[in-house]
Amino acid sequence: MTTQFRNRTEAGRLLANWLKVYANRTDTLVLGLPRGGVVVAHEVAHTLQLPLDVCPVQKLSVPGQEELAMGAIAAGNVRVLNGDVLNELHISQQTLEKVTTQARQELQRRERIYRGDRPPLEVQNQTIILVNDGLTTGATMRAAIACLKSQQPQRIIVAIPVAPPYVYRALRTEVDQVICLAMPDPFYALRFWYESFAPVKDEEVHEFSCMCRC
Repeated sequence: MTTQFRNRTEAGRLLANWLKVYANRTDTLVLGLPRGGVVVAHEVAHTLQLPLDVCPVQKLSVPGQEELAMGAIAAGNVRVLNGDVLNELHISQQTLEKVTTQARQELQRRERIYRGDRPPLEVQNQTIILVNDGLTTGATMRAAIACLKSQQPQRIIVAIPVAPPYVYRALRTEVDQVICLAMPDPFYALRFWYESFAPVKDEEVHEFSCMCRC
């Protein structure tokens, strides 16, 4: 198995090469999914000289399997569920609601830390480049897309370094464009496609998101 990316910064630079047509445009924003996606998004925004903001989403993790998403939530009471995981693991409605309640509290906490007193950037009528450091099930990205669509952007472009082929195909039906640099099959786990995949702290997300506010 060959490692695809040295780190998230390199992944962001490589994505930016595929997005040069959007450089310096006044109608385009880059939004990063926390936490790791904001590091990738910062590199995209910096390279293309575009404004950067955070798109807060929160994974609904299967209890005891924190890396496995049974869904995700975003602002505006958006909740996207992964029916295959829910059915296969026989997740009860009670468990789902408990995890959702905890996730909403965490989402609110993260929004306060990431953005502080700064209002979110205006999305309406803008082209949005939505970035993550990779996808496994696609649940968090679908939650972010649903949240954005309610704000009426002009276009949504998903830009990701790596994802399973089936996730890539599914997302192409939901947004205007998907740029994905690698689609390994079998996928294993996201961390396998980076040489360095260190956890990203909340404070780092806040710092990165402040750098490209222009």
